[in-house]
Amino acid sequence: MMIRLTILFPLVIAATALMNGCASPEPRYYTLAASPYNAATAVTGRASRTSGPLWIEVTPVRVPERLNRAQLVVLDGTGGGVKQLDTSRWTSPLPDELRDALSQRLQSSLDAVDVYQHGLSATQLAYRVTTEVVSLDADVGKQAAATITWTVRRLPDGKILSGRTEKEVPAPGQLDGVVNAYREILAATAADIAIGVQSLDR
Repeated sequence: MMIRLTILFPLVIAATALMNGCASPEPRYYTLAASPYNAATAVTGRASRTSGPLWIEVTPVRVPERLNRAQLVVLDGTGGGVKQLDTSRWTSPLPDELRDALSQRLQSSLDAVDVYQHGLSATQLAYRVTTEVVSLDADVGKQAAATITWTVRRLPDGKILSGRTEKEVPAPGQLDGVVNAYREILAATAADIAIGVQSLDR
């Protein structure tokens, strides 16, 4: 019996080590929110208002179905194909990531309050922002590009201003470079939307 146990014990250790070696790596999570430094920089350049806060309602962003998932999706380098990165994920669903990032930037640059989670009264002057990602692609280590359409609707009178932001930026390095490039694209989109809000706010 002692001999059998002596033989089995090393086998158990080896099997455990093999199982640990085959375990899936822990996923890494990314967010599109601006860093505290960048957010503070945006605040210093915000529009000043003397008539109280500007109310905005930033709705969830529509995205192509292939991007509507937890994993990052990038070009696979084969000339049009894409690949899903199972161990690289967004901290929340991509439409929410995009919405929250745009809201953060618009609130900072416009001195605004986003009432999306709180609702609006029927007579409250506010600006509803809707956006749709037509394309959002990244070639890791090279560049990222996007086309985003957006609409600003003034409430309650319904006056509308629509626009389109197209931008291509370098994405050096690995996935951190891709995420930073996406943040730069969102910053440009938010700047275009802010101009639209200000033109309707006159």
